[in-house]
Amino acid sequence: MATPKSKSSISMSQKSNGATARKPKRYKSAYSKAELEEIFRRFSVQRPEPKGELEHVNPFTLVVAVALSAQATDAGVNKATRGLFKVADTPEKMLALGEEGVTRYIKTIGLYRNKAKNVIALSRMLIDEFGSEVPKTREELMRLPGVGRKTANVVMSMAFGIPTLAVDTHVFRIANRLLIAPGRTPDEVEEHFLKVIPHQYLYHAHHWLILHGRYTCKARKPECERCVIADLCRSPEKTCDVPAPLVELPPQQIGVAEAVE
Repeated sequence: MATPKSKSSISMSQKSNGATARKPKRYKSAYSKAELEEIFRRFSVQRPEPKGELEHVNPFTLVVAVALSAQATDAGVNKATRGLFKVADTPEKMLALGEEGVTRYIKTIGLYRNKAKNVIALSRMLIDEFGSEVPKTREELMRLPGVGRKTANVVMSMAFGIPTLAVDTHVFRIANRLLIAPGRTPDEVEEHFLKVIPHQYLYHAHHWLILHGRYTCKARKPECERCVIADLCRSPEKTCDVPAPLVELPPQQIGVAEAVE
C-alpha cells in the first residue's frame, strides 16, 4: 500500500517543481461602464416603476409568498395564496391554521408539504423571537425556516426599500447568457452584478432583470426582436441586432394576467 505524502512534503514538492496554486477564475462583464449605464437606462424608460409579481398584503405575506415560490411560478403561487392570505395574513393566524390547514391551500404548489412545515415554523419563530414583526436584516431573515439569501433579498427590497439584488433563475440566466455579470453560482452572480450595476439603477435592477428574462429573454427562446437592448447585447444566442422601440410599457397588472415563466 502506498504511503500518502504529508501536506508538508506535497507543498515542498510543488515548490521544487515551480507549481503554484490556481486562483479562482475571475469572470468579467462583456460591457463597458457606459454600455451598462445605457442598458439600465433603457430598462428604466421601458419600466419606470417595475414591481414584483407575487401578490401580498404586508411583509409577512411577502415572506410566505417568496418562500413558497421556490421551484414554482409566481402565477401558481398567487393562485394558491389568494385564499390563504384572506384567512391568514399574520403569523398568529397562520400558526392557528396548522400544517394541515396551510397544506389545503398550497397543495397545487410543488414541495407543498415541506413548504407548509416551513410556513408554520417561520410563523412560530416570528412570534417567539421577533414580536410578530418581519426583521429587516438579511442575517435575521435567513434564520427563518425556508428563507434563503434570495428570499431575504427580495423581502428587504420589496418590503423595506433596501437596495439588494436577488438572483433567481431569470437573473442567473440573464447574467450568463448576456455576459453582463457571469458567474458559476447565484452568489457569484449577485456579487458581480453589485459591482457593475450603476448605483442609481440598483434599487429597481432586480425587477428589471427578472421581467426582462420572463417576458423577453426567455429561457427556451429569447425574443430578440422585442428586446430594447438588442444592439448592445453580446449574447452568442442573439438573433437580432435592431433594438425594439424604446417606449414605456403599460402598467403591470399584478394578479390579472398569467405570468410566463
